[in-house]
Amino acid sequence: MVWASGWRLASAVSNAGGLGLIGSGSMYPEVLKEHIKKCKAATSKPFGVNIPLLYSDIDKHIQIVIDEKIPIVFTSAGNPQTFTSLLKQHAIKVVHVASSSKFALKAQDAGCDAVVAEGFEAGGHNGREETTTMVLVPAVCNAVNIPVIAAGGIATGRQMLAAMVLGAAGVQMGSRFVASVEASSHIRFKETLINTKEGDTVLTLKQLTPVRLIKNKFYNEVQQAEQNCTSLEKLKELLGKGRAKRGMFEGDIDNGELEIGEVSSIINDILPAAEIVRNIWNDFTEALLHPLK
Repeated sequence: MVWASGWRLASAVSNAGGLGLIGSGSMYPEVLKEHIKKCKAATSKPFGVNIPLLYSDIDKHIQIVIDEKIPIVFTSAGNPQTFTSLLKQHAIKVVHVASSSKFALKAQDAGCDAVVAEGFEAGGHNGREETTTMVLVPAVCNAVNIPVIAAGGIATGRQMLAAMVLGAAGVQMGSRFVASVEASSHIRFKETLINTKEGDTVLTLKQLTPVRLIKNKFYNEVQQAEQNCTSLEKLKELLGKGRAKRGMFEGDIDNGELEIGEVSSIINDILPAAEIVRNIWNDFTEALLHPLK
């Protein structure tokens, strides 16, 4: 949710009954602190912060969530052993994102309170195993004793019910909330998202860090480079810095990196976050009453 989930979206989701998360991966420490303070002013409900553990200013981010007494932190893209015990010393619940049963077990061993089993349908940075959510969720549920949250390819209440039937205690949704009024992503990115069809996203850049994005001019350049067996150094040069910001935040649809999940193909509108939460819940309760409809 880089460049999409700031204080406006997180507070709106929490106010509507979900657990809003501030995506800190695109934030400098002082920006994260500002978003946390604004989120506290906008909601009296709990909210959390997602912290990619490979972030360059990770120590500062960890200290900020401790100082600000954030109740729950979702960690990703790194070793959960690094900061889990420190966070838990400060009564912070820790949930780690995992792409395999192996990594889910590591999160459990590190003391995490729950784990997100994220299938490779998910947008953005992804696991190299390419395990689908339908397979990953029951596998992780069988492997660990802590609660499992399903992610990847989930945008509706009926999909949420399906994930819970597989054993998940809940779901984490990203792409559905990128297409929200409160998301800080650029309107051109949101409009591209809701016009995305099946097959328009792809998991690429596997030689660096696998990422799912929308096919565009930038993706075509990456594909051509990989077909030509371009070196890692040349791929890094092509990726450059700020490529995701350029596409998702600044709205350069051709040359930016447009990270989004496969489920974008069934997202057709941009709505207020509260309406999205309400629609998901209504869809879930209807599916629970009539699961075979």
